[in-house]
Amino acid sequence: MNWAARLIGGRFHYGWLTVAVVFLVLLAAAGTRATPSVMMVPLENQFGWSRATISLAISVNIALYGLMGPFAAAAMQRFGVRPTLLTALGTMAAGVALSSLMTHPWQMVLIWGVMVGGSTGVAALSLSATVVTRWFTTRRGLVMGILTASSATGQLVFLPLLAAIAEHYGWRQVVWVVALAAGIVIPLVAFLLPEHPADMQLRPYGEPHDAPMNTTVTRQNPLAIAFGTLASASKTRDFWLLFFSFFICGASTNGYVGTHLIAMCGDYGMTEVQGASLLAAMGVFDLFGTTLSGWLSDRFNSRVLLFWYYGLRGLSLMYLPHAFGIDFFGLPLFAVFYGLDWIATVPPTVRLATDVYGKESAPIVFGWVVAGHQLGAAFAALGAGMLRASLGTYTIASMISGGLCLIAAVIVLRINRPAKVPTPQAI
Repeated sequence: MNWAARLIGGRFHYGWLTVAVVFLVLLAAAGTRATPSVMMVPLENQFGWSRATISLAISVNIALYGLMGPFAAAAMQRFGVRPTLLTALGTMAAGVALSSLMTHPWQMVLIWGVMVGGSTGVAALSLSATVVTRWFTTRRGLVMGILTASSATGQLVFLPLLAAIAEHYGWRQVVWVVALAAGIVIPLVAFLLPEHPADMQLRPYGEPHDAPMNTTVTRQNPLAIAFGTLASASKTRDFWLLFFSFFICGASTNGYVGTHLIAMCGDYGMTEVQGASLLAAMGVFDLFGTTLSGWLSDRFNSRVLLFWYYGLRGLSLMYLPHAFGIDFFGLPLFAVFYGLDWIATVPPTVRLATDVYGKESAPIVFGWVVAGHQLGAAFAALGAGMLRASLGTYTIASMISGGLCLIAAVIVLRINRPAKVPTPQAI
């Protein structure tokens, strides 16, 4: 990788090239995670599987995606980012390709739920947090915003294309396109992603020139690292506030809207391509919203930012059932309003985790918080599917999701608040 450093010739810090590679990895993983929402209706039509059955596989996928976070962060500390990521990308590409042969629901649960869910959990937010804390001392919020926005960009790039392929050629062609995209990023990781800035004879971006170079590699077992950090963090109130607020974040984003919006649009007579295009439009706005959120989290109180993000998201979800009945402006207004807020919560949440638990422990603590995010997403994916199957509508699910966001808006105001010092009483 020194050849890459020589190629850029010191024109910019190598950390920015690292960000570009990780952005592409996260983009491919985001496209992979979004694929089941495109496949839901075609699988229902071909095999007669109910949405509740398909939602079960998606909920397993989402849950494992989140639960892998702290173990992935610990494995990156023990074995290195590059080996851990290459193993995950190879598994992800193989699993997606293998799913073209599935004909039974249990196969979808095993492949898309376990195999793909576990591997995409490595190429996730804990990867972003690890890279940001290793390579940047300043601009961390901005970089985290850029990397988080890759999930939205993944929807932007993949969903309309995948929906069109599914509509004209079938769902099996969809999985081959996704497997190819996952395979393309493997050589980029192998040849362009160093472990530490010191490997390139650099210090983290913004680090003083006289600061010592750090290449510390732990020899501890990744399981011990992950569970040890959890045992320590779980004794603090801030961890549970972060965990439960992010549980609601996951339930109200990729668990509910990301999984069910395309199918919801179908209930109102819209095609899969139209539904996917709506999600893609939201992805465009989130690309700007989450990047802006990273910039704001470098400058303003993260608790206050999260209060507004969750509160506005809750109101937009309560508006969603009414949006389908408003001509022209209804859904575009939701796409703009909700899209700007889609995952804008991530940069300030990472900032709070770093402030509370420190640079070394923050990626693993955040990995456990992301586990809460994805457990919430799994809960919403399955719960919304069951409510739709029993009630024939998503309206109640939208209201529940919006109400949870309003609760989260209150919870986040208590995170990392300094303890009140009692005022001495005059005698």
